[in-house]
Amino acid sequence: MSAASDLRVDLVIASEGDLPMSGLGKSRSITIDCMRPEWSASRVAKHKPTPDVVIAADDGGVEVAAMASDMLGTPSNSIAAVAATRDKAHMRGLLANSNVAQPEFRLARPGQVAAAASAIGYPCVVKPRGLSASRGVIRVDTVAEADAAETRTRAVIANAGGDSDTTLLVETFVPGPEVAVEGMVLNGELVVLALLDKPDPLDGPFFEETMFVTPSRHDPAIQDEIESVTADAVRAIGLVTGPIHAEVRCGPHGVVLIEIAARSIGGLCGRALSFGLLGESLESVIIRSALGLPGSGLDTAVPATGVLMLPIPRAGTLTSIEGVDNALAVDGVTEFDQTIPNGKTVVPLPEGDRYLGFLFAKAMTPDGVEDALRTAHAALTITIEE
Repeated sequence: MSAASDLRVDLVIASEGDLPMSGLGKSRSITIDCMRPEWSASRVAKHKPTPDVVIAADDGGVEVAAMASDMLGTPSNSIAAVAATRDKAHMRGLLANSNVAQPEFRLARPGQVAAAASAIGYPCVVKPRGLSASRGVIRVDTVAEADAAETRTRAVIANAGGDSDTTLLVETFVPGPEVAVEGMVLNGELVVLALLDKPDPLDGPFFEETMFVTPSRHDPAIQDEIESVTADAVRAIGLVTGPIHAEVRCGPHGVVLIEIAARSIGGLCGRALSFGLLGESLESVIIRSALGLPGSGLDTAVPATGVLMLPIPRAGTLTSIEGVDNALAVDGVTEFDQTIPNGKTVVPLPEGDRYLGFLFAKAMTPDGVEDALRTAHAALTITIEE
């Protein structure tokens, strides 16, 4: 909302729930249901005044946005391309057809995950086809673990309202550091906005991201390979416009594409990025690009930035997060945002899909950012009652 206000752009928000914080009023909000994308897209397209562009803010809205744009005749990715980013199995197939570097994979029907894992070879990763934020994603090293992971992943799918008997994705676990790619696709070509290192190892059994730091500290040759593999994935899937967020692994045999989404980085993490001489937000860059408005450039505005997502260590009721003042006093730390109120039930991965909060920092170097975030995190005391 602030990005639209800064650009003096009229904003209408389509959401599945109420928007108590918006103050937009009924004329500036639309109730949709992402489980009914055609119906939702029609509501967006029929809104008056007619939207000039439709932009998705999260995974749940990308298909609705593509369908609404198609109805309106406004520039967007094709519905088929966006749908491929929402189905990991379909995405893997398109990447394979274009020889994009990725893990070896199999699809497994009910009761067949262990067989698929054994065919690929351990360790491997069991994934739902459609969920995001690492929900239901589990590393397995043995047949017994594969059987247990199948049961657990199918339960996560059912709890999310999906079909628990659907096929699951089973793919090779690729060891090595993971990097996030934030970019814009302009006329079918990828423009990388930032490479974000993930300093904490993501080796499983679950894959909860905890920290992003940019710019990347990987060798320039590795960074070039990351950008090249991501650009190959953009072309293979058929994305031609708008933001993308990708995850890659720097494995022992080169960079491989783990996932790519037709939207920007999730949660509040986008606050860690700013661009151009005026320090524009990521959201402003996305809106400007969609509307064809001029801007102050796509270079990052500060030398190094980062965000730490507070993981949920165990299930229970969040009682308190203490030490916030001490965390904010750490040199380089700029902001803390608690996103789950005290008194609420919290659920860790692989069933959960939220973080307790976000710490932000900036410094002259990526090392300085990482040090600030770790020091600030250590100053916090999180109490969860079972």
